[in-house]
Amino acid sequence: MFVLRNRPPSAGEVTEAVTVRARRIDVHSHFFPALSKEDAAILCSPDAPWLRDNGDGTGFMMSGDHEYRPVEAPLWDPAARLAEMDRTGTTIQVISATPILFSYACAPSIGERWAAKINDMASEMCEIDPVRLRPLSHAPLQDIDAACREVSRAKDNGHVGVHIGNHIDGRNLDDLELVRFLHHCATEDIAVFVHPWNTMAPDRMTKYMLKWLVGMPAETHLAILSLILSGAFERLPRSLKICFAHGGGNFAAQIARVDNAWRRRDIIRTDCPNPPSSYTDRFCVDSAVFDEPALAHLAAVMGTERIMMGSDYPFPLGEEDPGAVIDRAAFLDEPTRDALRFTNADAFFSLNAGGLQ
Repeated sequence: MFVLRNRPPSAGEVTEAVTVRARRIDVHSHFFPALSKEDAAILCSPDAPWLRDNGDGTGFMMSGDHEYRPVEAPLWDPAARLAEMDRTGTTIQVISATPILFSYACAPSIGERWAAKINDMASEMCEIDPVRLRPLSHAPLQDIDAACREVSRAKDNGHVGVHIGNHIDGRNLDDLELVRFLHHCATEDIAVFVHPWNTMAPDRMTKYMLKWLVGMPAETHLAILSLILSGAFERLPRSLKICFAHGGGNFAAQIARVDNAWRRRDIIRTDCPNPPSSYTDRFCVDSAVFDEPALAHLAAVMGTERIMMGSDYPFPLGEEDPGAVIDRAAFLDEPTRDALRFTNADAFFSLNAGGLQ
């Protein structure tokens, strides 16, 4: 039996939750703007990403001249996306660029121009319904000064946070410059959503989508532990709002192992003064874990106040019916379901959307 970290609801909270239980904010949904091959040429790379729109509601994300992934119109067409949101009962999507667009390896001056272009296109995409579509910004993390400038500019233009990769050019999130960027986000009240990309050992994961099934959960676990074990969370302001995709990857399943290692090996305690599990109040995760036992374990580790509904829409490894696992979870009461589906994300991203049904 799992003991969850949320207090019992009051009668007033129960009444309110029943009224608004269908509200949904999806914090993990991707878009790919209608970038042409000419747009992508600024990256000066033969593998630059762009969108091929077939004109019939289908298309391809392209990597140079190569077809990277078949996609459908909701990925780039906001009207089609809103129709899908209506179908699935999603109130708000917090949208982030597909990770292939990160482009951290290009020159800093190019990276800043590219980030600004992606961010401006995200703003244009959300103009159709700026209440229901809320963009996360892109940051040129190969140049931290430029990244700080751009995410602050994007915030002023309506972006509700920033979407970053879990590592940048082989540097984990405890890199001093990346910690400086996170400090800027904390100071400026810019929420951070971390997504895995460019997974480790790709030559050993060439088949069966192993890069997604093994590599991505491992990368996210590595990102979280890099902040905990390095002592970065000790140095960062508690005001930092940071969320990790895919339920935090392998973190919840392995935290007991990490705590055991911390107790028994001084090398792990070198920069981490407290048990690793004690830092779960410093970050959030999305709910994209796909079944009730996994969600219950995640809630036992993280506390329900630190889980936000995320579907990985519109990709095929995402949750087909956003929020369905939360809806069916017998261990949750109705006010807590509403928190996971809506109010946790509303507060985390400062959406002020509480009046929406």
